[in-house]
Amino acid sequence: MSRTTRRRIGWLVAGLVMLLLAVLLSLAVGSRQIAPAEVVDALLHAGTGDNAQVVRVLRVPRTAIGLLVGAALAVAGVVMQGVTRNPIADPGVLGVSQGASLGVVCAIAFLGVHTLSGYVWFAFVGAGLAAVAAYAVAGSGRGGASPVKLALAGAAMNAFLASLVSGIVTTDAEALDEFRFWDVGSISGRDGQVVAQTWPFLVAGLLLVAAMARGLDALALGDDVARSQGHHVVRLRILGALAATVLTGAAVAAAGPIAFTGLAVPHIARALVGAEHRWVLPLSALLGPTVVLVSDVIGRVVFPPSEVPVAVMTALLGVPFLIALVRRRATVAA
Repeated sequence: MSRTTRRRIGWLVAGLVMLLLAVLLSLAVGSRQIAPAEVVDALLHAGTGDNAQVVRVLRVPRTAIGLLVGAALAVAGVVMQGVTRNPIADPGVLGVSQGASLGVVCAIAFLGVHTLSGYVWFAFVGAGLAAVAAYAVAGSGRGGASPVKLALAGAAMNAFLASLVSGIVTTDAEALDEFRFWDVGSISGRDGQVVAQTWPFLVAGLLLVAAMARGLDALALGDDVARSQGHHVVRLRILGALAATVLTGAAVAAAGPIAFTGLAVPHIARALVGAEHRWVLPLSALLGPTVVLVSDVIGRVVFPPSEVPVAVMTALLGVPFLIALVRRRATVAA
């Protein structure tokens, strides 16, 4: 085993340890502080005290959603950056997040849906339709769905769908009042039903990504190199867009839009284990939930007894990272 391989395995082990610590923090820390021993007792021995009820009823579903959402967004970010060859692409590049938002708004305003578990399906359908529309626009004309056309079509779709969402909520005060609680992006208030509705899509998306991991390495070298290695470039891009849509749709449907996780985590993983996707993907799947859960814990304790939604915290933590990334690339280019 080479030194590089040992280092990569070491980072995977470290990522797993950090994730386990983040899970423990998520179960133990909040407006009610619970000792780790009590957390373990609540999970393994079915304790009946107030703390055990808080852990099992409130924090376990919240932590499960954080695990699902973090892994989905991080892996989707890796895929979209690989498919578009754009280092600042994020999971919403095909209009997925705005499509999910439009689905939720329509469910609230026109169909009378008023529960989080009810939003999930409409958000997922909206995300899927938005991605299909963006890919259809990018794939039309000469050259097919090139990375640049995908990015431009996604930006146009985002702007169009955002205008539709704004148009609906500004003419329906009740829809606006309800929609804003979902749109802020949070993993609190979710129950086991939301987890049950979304985890199959996470598994399906991860299986799609696993099937095309080597193709992502080939795409990173350019379309011509990928073809010379026997890969079908168009099929790879379609599979990548489908996998990212499934993963992002599941995450956004469960927790609302959460920014920067899908942008920042892939870069952190590449800095630690290199550019090979067979290492970047699993490390991202570990670091993504860690970032989401730690951000959520910080949001619980920074202004007690109130909570700051996780999307606000990931944005606050992600903006400095994005600025550093831009400055670094500008320095390299100079």
